[in-house]
Amino acid sequence: MLILILAIVLLILFLLWCLLLKPRRGQPGWEPFAKARFAHRGLHDLAAAAPENSLAAFRRAAERGLGAELDVHLMADGALAVVHDSSLRRVCGIDREVEDLRAEDLKNCRLQGTEETIPLLEDVLEIFAGGPPLIIELKEARGNAAALTDAVMARLRDWRGTCCIESFHPAVLLHLKRRYPDVLRGQLSQDFLRHREGGLSWIAWAAMTHLLTTAFTRPDFIAYRWEDRGNVSLHLMRRLYHVHEAAWTVRDREALRRLEGEGAVCIFEGFEP
Repeated sequence: MLILILAIVLLILFLLWCLLLKPRRGQPGWEPFAKARFAHRGLHDLAAAAPENSLAAFRRAAERGLGAELDVHLMADGALAVVHDSSLRRVCGIDREVEDLRAEDLKNCRLQGTEETIPLLEDVLEIFAGGPPLIIELKEARGNAAALTDAVMARLRDWRGTCCIESFHPAVLLHLKRRYPDVLRGQLSQDFLRHREGGLSWIAWAAMTHLLTTAFTRPDFIAYRWEDRGNVSLHLMRRLYHVHEAAWTVRDREALRRLEGEGAVCIFEGFEP
């Protein structure tokens, strides 16, 4: 009898888990992404004077018919900078955070020793207008998820191009769900219990690893670190709900072909596919 009760409890818990993982389904517009490959931070190559997240890197991707993934931060004056880290120390050698700067400051932010500077989102959008699709990652900082999302959506309002929005921060997806339901939205994740970043508790990292915020944000796709894609929650979402999947960051052709064969959209870097 005890074993039967335990089995029933476990079954109920499993069903609840599956319900928590249910994404939004049937949202139109995924087809262009399913057919594309995405250059991570543009098709960057320092040997070609095209550092990551530079206009040169994005032009190289667009000229080859490749989509691109890019990162966006909200600046002090409301401008939108395309750069991966808040700190500019790694890519520019500057001990400042991009959220504290204004658009006019970017002309002095040279990328990785090149003549390229940090671009604004509108400059990248111009390159891809009417061209390959973009995956735009919103980099929440200092609790600005709503302000960042609103600023990006305002820039996209009259743009004639194809894009989707993704973020690690569930608050971005929740704001998209409430204010911009027509936009394709994706949850970025990885095994945070292996790759811890920041100061969250292990409970929060476990929830993010296992995509439990899906219950509130209902993403259209999951963008998961490809080396960690054996995650059981992601596996359940693929099997039960056929969720759209983007795999990041792929660094060799063999892995790219295998992942595409398994139905994943690939975000790649370090080679030309």
